[in-house]
Amino acid sequence: MSQGLDTQALLRLMAWLSPAFPIGGFAWSGGLERAVFDRLLTNAAGLRDWLSAILGHGALWNDAVLFAEAWRQSGNEAMLKEAAELGLALAGSAERFTETLSLGRAFVAAASAWPDAVLERLPPDVPFPVAVGAVAAAHDVPAEKALAAYLHAAVSQSVSAGIRLGVAGQTEGVAILADLEDLIAETAERAAQTTLADLGGAAVQAEIVSLRHETQHSRLFRS
Repeated sequence: MSQGLDTQALLRLMAWLSPAFPIGGFAWSGGLERAVFDRLLTNAAGLRDWLSAILGHGALWNDAVLFAEAWRQSGNEAMLKEAAELGLALAGSAERFTETLSLGRAFVAAASAWPDAVLERLPPDVPFPVAVGAVAAAHDVPAEKALAAYLHAAVSQSVSAGIRLGVAGQTEGVAILADLEDLIAETAERAAQTTLADLGGAAVQAEIVSLRHETQHSRLFRS
């Protein structure tokens, strides 16, 4: 596969990770809503620090490792099935499980607009990072570039959720994205060199709020 990102690959990557891509990502907060409800997050600085921890030590790091594995194994149906099963098993709550599975299935369905045999190699039950990683590789999008775009989209979605939850304004949200730019790039570069042995996290509070959100009565988001 080529190491450069040509215009066609760039356009596809932008489409797949656009907020307009029909996967329903806007409906999920990854537990962020409960963190705000519990007053663990009260302002933009807290949201920035929360996302930094998730990138380096939490669910987004594990997503990046799974993404890299799926990218490498995009031509191997058995290995993609194994990565998908592992990704679903790593979900720390019922809502996280449903979120990654729902997004993964929706992504595969929408990505059929760009027909490729990789869509047949992916299992029916596929977590979101495995789906995007495999499809990106099949369309010659370099791993590090695809990872950076994936992580940036995930952080952007969380920032958008934070704005809707009232812990940051739009200008503050843009500032968070600017502040996290280097960390996103560094995480993508590091994750591109990982193996499944690098899976693991220490963002315990984030996992707890994800579990607690399951019993939250009044909510804006599904997770």
